[in-house]
Amino acid sequence: MKNLIRLEEIMIFGLSIYLFSLLNYSWWLFWGLLLTPDLGMLGYALNTNFGAIVYNVVHHRGLQLIIYFLGAFLGIRIIMLIGVILFAHSSLDRVFSFGLKYIDNFKHTHLN
Repeated sequence: MKNLIRLEEIMIFGLSIYLFSLLNYSWWLFWGLLLTPDLGMLGYALNTNFGAIVYNVVHHRGLQLIIYFLGAFLGIRIIMLIGVILFAHSSLDRVFSFGLKYIDNFKHTHLN
């Protein structure tokens, strides 16, 4: 099952690469911004509960898709870019088994 989930996430990462290619930004921007959603981990500096909430909001697929489609609807490429980067980052996280966090421990995720 774990390999099936990884394969699915690799396909989603591929979709995010395709969506990025439609935005006509330079590729260095994609790779340069790919890890920026992990700034959501800074919430853990306050406490585990707050950190998990902030991390999960940033890594939630629903929010990412809303951001992307809002940008598409409004015709604002920078908003679409934010959605694509968040989407790509989350799928890559899940390829490496970094899932959404439970509030008890940073290492306790929905994938393990």
